[in-house]
Amino acid sequence: MKENMTKQLLMGNEAIARGLIESGCQLATAYPGTPSTEILQAVIDGRDAAVEPLHIEWSVNEKVAFEVALAGSYTGKRTAVVMKQVGLNVAADPFMRTAYLGVKGGMVTIVADDPGPHSSQNEQDTRLFCLQARVPVLDPASPAEAKAMVSTAFELSEKHELNVVLRPTTRICHSRQNITPESTVKLVRTADFQKDPTRWAATPAFLPQLHRKLNSTLEQIAAEPTLQPRLIEGDGSYSRTAFVASGIAYGNLVDLVDDLGLNGKVDIYQVLMSYPLSSTFINTLNEDYDRVLILEETYPVIELQLAHPGAVGKQGGTVPREGELTPDIMHQAVAGFLGLATPDEAPAERRGQRPSLCPGCPHRAAFYSIKKCFPQGIFPSDIGCYTLGLNLGAVNTVHCMGACISQGAGFYQAYQQDGEVPTIVVTIGDSTFFHAGIPALINAVIQQARIIIVILDNATTAMTGGQPVPHMGVSAGGQSTKAVAIEPLVRASGVDFLEVCDPYDSQRFEELLWQADAYTRSPDGGVAVLISRHGCTMDRNVLKAQESFLVTINDKCIGCRKCVDAFECPALLMDSDSNMAMVNQDRCIGCGTCISVCPVDAIIKEEKP
Repeated sequence: MKENMTKQLLMGNEAIARGLIESGCQLATAYPGTPSTEILQAVIDGRDAAVEPLHIEWSVNEKVAFEVALAGSYTGKRTAVVMKQVGLNVAADPFMRTAYLGVKGGMVTIVADDPGPHSSQNEQDTRLFCLQARVPVLDPASPAEAKAMVSTAFELSEKHELNVVLRPTTRICHSRQNITPESTVKLVRTADFQKDPTRWAATPAFLPQLHRKLNSTLEQIAAEPTLQPRLIEGDGSYSRTAFVASGIAYGNLVDLVDDLGLNGKVDIYQVLMSYPLSSTFINTLNEDYDRVLILEETYPVIELQLAHPGAVGKQGGTVPREGELTPDIMHQAVAGFLGLATPDEAPAERRGQRPSLCPGCPHRAAFYSIKKCFPQGIFPSDIGCYTLGLNLGAVNTVHCMGACISQGAGFYQAYQQDGEVPTIVVTIGDSTFFHAGIPALINAVIQQARIIIVILDNATTAMTGGQPVPHMGVSAGGQSTKAVAIEPLVRASGVDFLEVCDPYDSQRFEELLWQADAYTRSPDGGVAVLISRHGCTMDRNVLKAQESFLVTINDKCIGCRKCVDAFECPALLMDSDSNMAMVNQDRCIGCGTCISVCPVDAIIKEEKP
């Protein structure tokens, strides 16, 4: 019976969250990252619909999130962990081993892939990761299907005692569809961990047996009747020819076939479970079809498993090997495959104005001071909105979360061998520091890397929408919890030089940068840490609490563009008629951090009327 028959227009991530609640999930963990972030937030927002206790947490990283959810599943309860595709790299260690050891209560790992990529450092394909790890992966083609597949994944997980991956992509996560809520199941499960060291603590002696069992289980999963590829049968107009598609590529293909007037003329298969692929399906394609076009994002996962002699796709270049399969790109592939008139190539994507840090962002002030103090320095940085320090010339490397500190240490070790070491200033966000920075900091201290580390503490996980960070003492649901301060962690890591400063106070901030540099070069020096502390200006409470002025530009302006180009605040722009800088008062927050940038004191602040 339906809990509420009224349809709701839900984002794909919201639909997935609803699916988790309706399926009786009792423990949900995540680390935020686009395009997956809204899933856990939607679980938080919709937790009143849960009929049993539901623990929700933003974990400090994806590995921890996975392990917390895993232990919950060991007790027999349904659990879920949410991350983006690069987050799976962080969780890879427990993820790979769990395939052998399995679970008890249903466990669903939701990994949102980012073909394109739109907001990631790569466009890796989780399905290929699952093929390597030997973990079943479901590939939804719409928000409604993603929601339905949550329940399917839990049931599959419990039937075969395996972790199951649900893999939505950006276009599924962020598109919307009318969806009817279902009633929430009440499983009435109490935690009951059954101790079995040969399984849960399996030593190498037990692993071959567990591997054999896994292989057998995967064969059973591949044969699951409800997960067999779905066929839209053609009328034989294109004899022994078929399309095979999965995920959003399938949704785009159905629309494209309709636009081309090919409805009912070509056999179309939708692959629901990209791995393991049904052996029956593989045999059917090999026996019944001479030509097959495979459409999938991003890697040839289905294509590799099919190994069909007449199949074309990514391996031969019929389908692009990188980027999204947009309707325009798919039109090219389908037309070429069927011998139809080939459309003009899709126009290159137009990029608008490059992104920049928000008006008044404390990171801008910090980056400007760093670049000003050490114009010849080396500046490793990290993943976050502060990556936009690239625009200010204060970010030279961005690799993966936590890598900036290790890279800073690596730069030091390489240069010190030659005797002359440039100033190395690492920048890392507060959330990223907790996520992956602490081990790297300890290593840098132990290896005596003489570098400056600036922890950009804006008291939130800003890039992904303001999720709580450990030192603020707030849980995922908004309740008060223990705050874990950054300073004691830095001290405990062996750092002797530690200072805290508001980057809005540019004079003091620059003095501390010079002191930090002197410390790294002193006989007893080492790693120097400066915490740049000022709240994110996207937080209304921060804006209310800080001083705000009327910032204007007087006729001293010489049109040098330094405030516009070197400081790059979106509230500053050039008047093309006068060739003078001007302030867009609609965007200016009145922080005054730009005042010290002007070489002729043309930027002034006044009390707001």
